[in-house]
Amino acid sequence: MWCLLIGVLTLASLGAACKPSVTTVSGSKAPGQVCSGAMIFQDEFDNFDFGKWKHENTLGGGGNWEFQYYNNNRTNSFVQNGRLYIRPSMTADQFGEDFLYHGTLNIQGGDPDNRCTNPNFWGCERTGTPTNIINPIKSARIHTVNTFNFRYGRLEVRAKMPAGDWLWPAIWLLPAKDTYGTWPASGEIDVMETRGNRNLMINGNNIGTQEAASTLHYGPKPGVNGFQKTHWAKKNPNGYNSDFHRYQLEWTTDYIKFSIDDAEIGRVTPGQGGFWQHGGFSAQEKNPWPPGSKMAPFDQQFYIILNLAVGGTTGYFPDIATNPTPKPWKNTSPSAMADFWKGRSGWEPTWNLKQNNGEDASLQVDYVRVWAL
Repeated sequence: MWCLLIGVLTLASLGAACKPSVTTVSGSKAPGQVCSGAMIFQDEFDNFDFGKWKHENTLGGGGNWEFQYYNNNRTNSFVQNGRLYIRPSMTADQFGEDFLYHGTLNIQGGDPDNRCTNPNFWGCERTGTPTNIINPIKSARIHTVNTFNFRYGRLEVRAKMPAGDWLWPAIWLLPAKDTYGTWPASGEIDVMETRGNRNLMINGNNIGTQEAASTLHYGPKPGVNGFQKTHWAKKNPNGYNSDFHRYQLEWTTDYIKFSIDDAEIGRVTPGQGGFWQHGGFSAQEKNPWPPGSKMAPFDQQFYIILNLAVGGTTGYFPDIATNPTPKPWKNTSPSAMADFWKGRSGWEPTWNLKQNNGEDASLQVDYVRVWAL
């Protein structure tokens, strides 16, 4: 009887210690109980946990007509000495250069883990031509969409950014379900993104490795996006490629805050009119978000993404920017990917792929941690 009583008291005390949280979670790696302040997701990268992370497998270019081919290959994504590495490589190293111009690459494998994950923009099969070559770079994009989704909480990723011309690393979140419609109606949370160019300049301002940015994307349709009012950047004269930093998101029922190494770089606290009012959208547009939730579309569960992209034609690498070796493509060029590849004598040496297993050009992640509010 005494032992039974002790057991009841222990369970009662454990229950009392768990303060209910506003954070919600789902997925195969989500905890069964969410206690306020508790860590609800963690990866220290002692090994590559394929139970937590799934790979994108697509030629689609990430929605920005980027030049990489995302795949599941240990050349491009691996764990070593407690760190995750996402490393670019040359497609020609595997298939030969002539294949880029004349070959056909079909990535629709039969195994579930090898199937094409995004058919948009000819994402599952491409045939190379002299003006529209097959994606010349291989890289990786991993996510937790099936394993861990959360709404409200604190995210921290300790990472070191890559260096190399036209590299585009990112730590970000997308909605687990497009509750309010397709992008950007259901939102996007960019915790951190930067450019790998060491000396990419606009009007004397380094927008390469010395600048890291955080952004919220939201709006009724692709051409109507309020991100300009929720975009912040922080400078680091030493470059974010020189050391590890902690990239942080605090996402509550009242505000969203971005920080680097505990120093706030941006915050948005929408009023009662929510993000519709904050974005200042035209009355002629239809508001996709219901009344009563000022945080919509950021009132739903999102999943974590880590990736390393290359180039693209939607303006992240502006044509007006100057670089020690000029940008080899124009964003309006019909042969942008081929132009980029033809200019590799300028950018390939900046990646240092043959030194230290390409660490300079790799996105290196020490850990990913999420806490409930």
